[in-house]
Amino acid sequence: MKQVKIRSVEKETPAIIAGCMRFAEKSVEEVNAFIHGSLELGINYFDHADIYGNGTCEELFGKALKDDSSINREDLIIQSKCGVRLGIDYDLSKEHILNSVDGILKRLQTDYLDTFLLHRPDALFEPEEIAEALDQLEQSGKVRSFGVSNFKPMQVELLKKCVKQDLVINQLQFSLPVSNMIAGSMEMNMESPGSVDHDGNVLDYCRLHDVTIQAWSPFQMPAWQGVFLGNERYGELNKVIDTMAEKYGVTPTAIAAAWILRHPAGMQIVSGTTSLERMEEIASACDVTLTREEWYQLYLSAGHLLP
Repeated sequence: MKQVKIRSVEKETPAIIAGCMRFAEKSVEEVNAFIHGSLELGINYFDHADIYGNGTCEELFGKALKDDSSINREDLIIQSKCGVRLGIDYDLSKEHILNSVDGILKRLQTDYLDTFLLHRPDALFEPEEIAEALDQLEQSGKVRSFGVSNFKPMQVELLKKCVKQDLVINQLQFSLPVSNMIAGSMEMNMESPGSVDHDGNVLDYCRLHDVTIQAWSPFQMPAWQGVFLGNERYGELNKVIDTMAEKYGVTPTAIAAAWILRHPAGMQIVSGTTSLERMEEIASACDVTLTREEWYQLYLSAGHLLP
């Protein structure tokens, strides 16, 4: 398994992260089997959020760990997020952050989180409040490393005005079709749709500040309209992917994942599957290094432009 270095995270971190947002409909036994299967693939990084299944996903994961003495907590990297309140709004107040982390730890049945992310920007967030919350979480030992999810560079800078901890992760949507953080720079000074800067040059910002990007929805079309693999809307892209999959002896899923891992930013991929077979396909991307020509061929076949 390819490793990615995350600043301030002491443990080795795999390039593939097991996203746990679809655990809610699973049994404890099924979750336990998924954890074991992921570990056998070299994937020991598990991503949660308190909003996933309204806490059920974390609860099932925690029960699976407690019931299995063969799994050593110190061998796992457990990450969770807070800030999105189901059906209500966003809340990054000090009180909500602290209460949320306590709830997360209780459901996961662990004493600490390896990494904790602010899930989405709260329009009403106050950097001073967040700084106080993160200080308490760090000093209490409840959280070891911090980051954000879906934050623009200037929002991170606003946080850093008061927050003392390194913010070492930004979890962002990224896939072959959803690649504005590439297109916005490649098509700069053009009048094409891709030239619109939607994210404040977040990719370059993260590289400049050693922030690890975790790519979520790595196989999704824009606006969450479904998976692009095998979809006729992306016929040319799938044709190219299939050709490369045959060349490298892997599945199309692996090629789509390898495209993300090929980028020199050193991204991680957050999978969203509960299928171990699918996880194995994604993990095999770590054994594929696309050429520069192949990387650009895939980018162009996804409908992007080059000036």
